[in-house]
Amino acid sequence: MNNILTYKGFIGSVNFNADDHIFFGKIEGINDLVTFEGISVSELENAFHEMVNLHVEDCKREGKPVEKSYKGSFNVRISQDLHKKAAQAAAVKRITLETV
Repeated sequence: MNNILTYKGFIGSVNFNADDHIFFGKIEGINDLVTFEGISVSELENAFHEMVNLHVEDCKREGKPVEKSYKGSFNVRISQDLHKKAAQAAAVKRITLETV
């Protein structure tokens, strides 16, 4: 089961509201909140494509980045034992864990 749409390198979430009988989603990985919806899968896909195209046009016109910026680092929690093993492996290679 795949609950995402892809188009031009963008990812869109896919959800269904059973009360309203409508599919909806949002473009992921951008700084703005851009949503789309449809009553069928093909309508949802078309709305997603249209909103991606509009988002790209708006960003270019306003001089804003099209995608969210990422620092390239993130914190991960691991066990003490695994941390020790990783630090030892880095020491043997004469590098730091941040280098890896």
